[in-house]
Amino acid sequence: MSSHSTAGDVMMRRPRTLSANASIGEARTVLRDDHLHMVLLTDGTKLVGTVTRSDLPEPAAVGLALRWATLEGRTVGPGTSVASIEQMLVDQGRRRLAVVDADGALLGLMCLKRRGRGFCSDDDVESRLRDCVDAERGR
Repeated sequence: MSSHSTAGDVMMRRPRTLSANASIGEARTVLRDDHLHMVLLTDGTKLVGTVTRSDLPEPAAVGLALRWATLEGRTVGPGTSVASIEQMLVDQGRRRLAVVDADGALLGLMCLKRRGRGFCSDDDVESRLRDCVDAERGR
């Protein structure tokens, strides 16, 4: 990765999303996967909110996850440098930032790897999912 790389260069282009109408329970179900740290709530192509485990109310709560969502501090533009994003994530103690255009359309997701060295790619995620399916089949 070049020192001049931007979010648009390295972001995951196929992040998992939920509808803006998703329930708190649906968001909790997605977040049960320890690889998923943030739910992206969309209305069409527009990102309307993000939710993490700590954003959600007590387990018995019902309603829309969007009520507990925020975009503040959780998005960057595609031209943001990878170095800046890495520093933002470290400063915030987070590993995910959504990439949006000037109109708020979701373009991708920046996912800092668990060890903090580099960012996940769509290929990384697809490979992990294949490995999980293979393990379930007993391969």
